[in-house]
Amino acid sequence: MQLTFTLAPEPDDWSREAGRLLFAGPVTFVKGVVAMPGLPPADRPEVCFAGRSNVGKSSLINALTGRKTLARASNTPGRTQEINYFALGEHRYLVDLPGYGYAEAPVAVVAKWQALLKQYLSGRATLRRAFVLIDARHGIKAVDEEILTLLDRSAVTFQAVLTKVDKINRTERAAVIEQVKGALAKHAAAYPEIVVTSSEKGEGIETLRALIATME
Repeated sequence: MQLTFTLAPEPDDWSREAGRLLFAGPVTFVKGVVAMPGLPPADRPEVCFAGRSNVGKSSLINALTGRKTLARASNTPGRTQEINYFALGEHRYLVDLPGYGYAEAPVAVVAKWQALLKQYLSGRATLRRAFVLIDARHGIKAVDEEILTLLDRSAVTFQAVLTKVDKINRTERAAVIEQVKGALAKHAAAYPEIVVTSSEKGEGIETLRALIATME
């Protein structure tokens, strides 16, 4: 049976408020992790954000948290190939995975990152969902398919999040949504709702906050 994919609905008032409260509270950078033993204690639910380079991941994390420079911690020299943990108060972890698809990255660096990513995805019991960011100007590419397949194999539920929708018109938006729906239909671990966002305009931010806040 093939799943039917739809756009994530607007959150109800309770979920919207839960999301607002979660992200209005303290948000702190915990640590960058380069090996599984370095992960923080698995004492709370966590969600991770993945996306190819230049997809707008840092901008989205900053928009979610309302802090303009928070995600820059993961872009400083030495942290580019780390799994970066942020604490949302004492109730959630938000995990920023390194951007993938860097054509210029050395083969050895890419192999090391891929190995760590596989270990993290398959071995983190408190990981509730992976949000896979897709640039709305380009849709799902071959490099995205690689990580979607990895998520399938790791049995990690993932949800597609379109970024930069303010950069395209309505016709282009409709076309890319259909392309993403078709691509997701091939992946068993795909969550059947797509979140459409613009970090610049604030579209979809409340929806994403509510999803994270209400995840058990």
